[in-house]
Amino acid sequence: MLKILLAILGCIIVFKSSAATVTVYNNNQKVQENVVVWLAPEQASGVNINKSLFTMTQKNRQFTPHILVVEKNSQVEFPNADSIMHHVYSFSKSKTFELKLYREQPQDPITFEQTGVVELGCNIHDWMLGYIVVVDSPYYAITNEQGLASFDIPNGAYKLNVWHEGFRDISNIESQEVVITNNKLSYQLKQKLTLPIRVEVDEFDDYE
Repeated sequence: MLKILLAILGCIIVFKSSAATVTVYNNNQKVQENVVVWLAPEQASGVNINKSLFTMTQKNRQFTPHILVVEKNSQVEFPNADSIMHHVYSFSKSKTFELKLYREQPQDPITFEQTGVVELGCNIHDWMLGYIVVVDSPYYAITNEQGLASFDIPNGAYKLNVWHEGFRDISNIESQEVVITNNKLSYQLKQKLTLPIRVEVDEFDDYE
């Protein structure tokens, strides 16, 4: 019994958590919001990836949230909160699928088995654009207006990954090796961002 207790205490010490933060800067050395940041353990940490059901809603002729981060093998449902029909699709390499014209909610959610960036569109409303970023870690966040992402994460070696929809090649994820020990980390994007142009929503279509 004593040996088991010591082993448990040892595990607690090894996997001590830290409140780590990552501040992301753009090419102009200004803090950058809306950057997806995730920390993937270099070695198996014993933490189970959360394979929950996530939701990407179509509301007011937009995808909500605009960017959704999910863990590998998670399922995503696509409810339609509008009074009109939508036709959701993706031709992305990491996940290709199509939900043909529908109201309310398709019967089955979609499983995202591969990591990567999945770009979403609607065949009826061309301006609708959204992203699902599929990651291999439960430690992920999107930077706020101060360019800050916060994590409660075990100490250790990780691969720091970053992505922004303004990357010229949206499949080109940036990464570097880091060590978490109560750190305040910073990262400057290597790629120059092209900020998306927001298109005015057309309130009229043929699928009311």
